[in-house]
Amino acid sequence: MRTLHAHWAWVAVAVSGAVGLWGLGAAALRRRPGRAFDAGVWAAVGSLLVQAALGFAVYGEGLRPGDRHLFYGFLVLFTLAGAYIFRARIARRPAPAWGVLLLFSMGLAIRAWATVAG
Repeated sequence: MRTLHAHWAWVAVAVSGAVGLWGLGAAALRRRPGRAFDAGVWAAVGSLLVQAALGFAVYGEGLRPGDRHLFYGFLVLFTLAGAYIFRARIARRPAPAWGVLLLFSMGLAIRAWATVAG
């Protein structure tokens, strides 16, 4: 489970980063993203939630990665909860909102990885 959690982290980082850049690119070009972007957002959020679930499973097995790792993991979950709470506001301008939110989440995931890798 620990290995899957470690490898899936890079899936979550890559998908979040790619969709985040896509959102900021669409905002910079002043284009409203379409259904493909919506699917990308769902994939990015889903990959982050799978990563969090894997983290809970690893923690349940008795492995303790350290407080800072857990802190960054919970920040990702709180960020996604905030996105859910403010979903109506995000829907007004989804490209820049999701772009920033997903790049922020990607950064948190990288920081979480860095606390156990180094």
